[in-house]
Amino acid sequence: MVIDAIEILLVEDNPDHAELTRRALEDTRLLNQIYWVKDGQEALDFLFRKGRHAQAARPGLILLDINLPKISGMEVLKKIKEDEALRVIPVIMLTTSNQDEEALSCYNLGANSFTTKPVKFRDFMEKVRSLKLFWVLTNKTLKSFEV
Repeated sequence: MVIDAIEILLVEDNPDHAELTRRALEDTRLLNQIYWVKDGQEALDFLFRKGRHAQAARPGLILLDINLPKISGMEVLKKIKEDEALRVIPVIMLTTSNQDEEALSCYNLGANSFTTKPVKFRDFMEKVRSLKLFWVLTNKTLKSFEV
C-alpha cells in the first residue's frame, strides 16, 4: 500500500508543546513534512501565501491551537472555513481547556476535530500519534482528491 505524504501545518505558540507535538508526529515514522508557525497571523500568512510564506506548501492537515497571540485560533479557523480553497483541509483544534462551550464554538465554525492536550507527557504523545494515524492513514485527505 502506497501512502501519499501530506504536509502538516502546526499552529502553536508554546515552543514546548510544538516540540512535543513534532516529536509525536515523527514517532509514527510516516514521512510527513511538518511546518510550524507561532501565532494566528503567521498561520493566515502561511495559508494565504503572504509575505515570507509566499511559496508555502498547501497543507493537507492543520493542527490549530485555540489560544494564540495576535489572532485567536477560532478566528483563524473561521478564515479557513470561509475560503473556498482552504475549507476542505481538515482542522484539528487543540487546547488545554476542557470547556464544552469552546468545543461547540469550534464545531460550529467548521472544525473537524476538537481535542484537549493532556498534561502528562506520555498521554500527550499518545494522543498526538493517534490523531496523526487517523487523519493521515484513515481519513481521505486533500491530497487524495488532487484539488
